[in-house]
Amino acid sequence: MPMSLKTQKKMRSISNYILFMGPAVLLFVVIGLIPFFYEIWYSFTNWDGIHADYKFVGLKNYLDVLTSDTKYWTSMWFTVKFAVCVVVLSNFIGFWWAYGLSKNIPFRNVMRAGFYLPRIVGGVILGFLWRFIITELFPLIGKLTGIGWFSQAWFQTESSSFWAMVIVMTWSMAGYMMIIYVAGLTSISSDYIEAATIDGAKSGHVLRYIILPLLMPAFTQCLFLSMVNSLKVYDLNISLTNGNPFRLSEAVTMNVYQTAFSSNKMGYGSAKALILVLVIACVSLIQVAITTRKEVEL
Repeated sequence: MPMSLKTQKKMRSISNYILFMGPAVLLFVVIGLIPFFYEIWYSFTNWDGIHADYKFVGLKNYLDVLTSDTKYWTSMWFTVKFAVCVVVLSNFIGFWWAYGLSKNIPFRNVMRAGFYLPRIVGGVILGFLWRFIITELFPLIGKLTGIGWFSQAWFQTESSSFWAMVIVMTWSMAGYMMIIYVAGLTSISSDYIEAATIDGAKSGHVLRYIILPLLMPAFTQCLFLSMVNSLKVYDLNISLTNGNPFRLSEAVTMNVYQTAFSSNKMGYGSAKALILVLVIACVSLIQVAITTRKEVEL
């Protein structure tokens, strides 16, 4: 019995979904989902990542991380401080770049492209590029200008290494945030701004009471993206500071890597990684919930 026209359309729609979404879903399952569940299992074992034999140890790995691994929590605190600074600075700079370049000024598209360009550079290349700038060009600038800030030993103290990472990550993220804010600003109808201007509102009031509330969806996205990218930073960390000095500038992802692969404690490293996943998930959910409540429905 031939299929009805409605059934044919439904089958065609299912085929299109499988054709276009199937490869992406398959890659996600193979590369993301299956290893994630394996990681959960290994976090309850003492597997060293090399030999086939290992023992089930229950919650021992998690208890060890929570009670005795001070280095992990030092790295976690370093990462949290780093993320807070990058989120604040990259969004502040990105917003004002977007706000300034939303005006009808010459070469604004060229400037937008220039500000976004650092995002195209990969994390490892970005780290080595800025390592050269900081170690070679900064001392030269300090010598020519007499500003001691440029001439300091950037990778010999925890504080200077921390701020070196913040500067580079902010430089990389600000242009990315700018693009999202530009998209949000262009979606705001000019009618609201014109009406407020006619009513006598000054530019500061228009920004505070009209543009910022209507831009909250963009703030939600930018805060989420900058926070997640900062909390899981790894490639920039290893190429710029490599945890120096004495692993004091070691982000938590680098600590997990060192445990799992350098120390051959895959089970213990998996437990650390899952705790990090829970921290990122909790922080992200809280941030999204808070900023979503402040969004204005038009």
